[in-house]
Amino acid sequence: MAEKVERLLISLEQLIRLRNETSCAILSECGVPDITVKQIGYLKIIDEHGDVTFSRLAEITRNSKPTITEMINRFESMECVYRERCPHDGRVLYIRLTEKGRRIARAEEFALSRLIERMMDSLDEDEMNVLVRILMKVG
Repeated sequence: MAEKVERLLISLEQLIRLRNETSCAILSECGVPDITVKQIGYLKIIDEHGDVTFSRLAEITRNSKPTITEMINRFESMECVYRERCPHDGRVLYIRLTEKGRRIARAEEFALSRLIERMMDSLDEDEMNVLVRILMKVG
């Protein structure tokens, strides 16, 4: 039994390592290998909410407006976001992701997609079906 657990642990660690390597490669391609998990989380929030203002982002993240302004300034210097005035109310500023910001926000998704492609290239259809059934069973 201990041998099975050890083999499973090694296999899962290998999959996680591959996903992490791919995710890190994507971040390096974007020129931000030192970006923090927290920063990526904020970019994901901006990506998920679309028309997000400074006030709304402060509310969602439970931060102060000055903290959000500082963070957005940093993201602008990293070329991950830009500000866009609302066409209906010039006082309102939206925070928008650049293509680079979008790639960073979606790096995990891209990494998982690449991992799935690798699995599909390595496994035949029957093996893939077995893997899917196993993952659905434990998930």
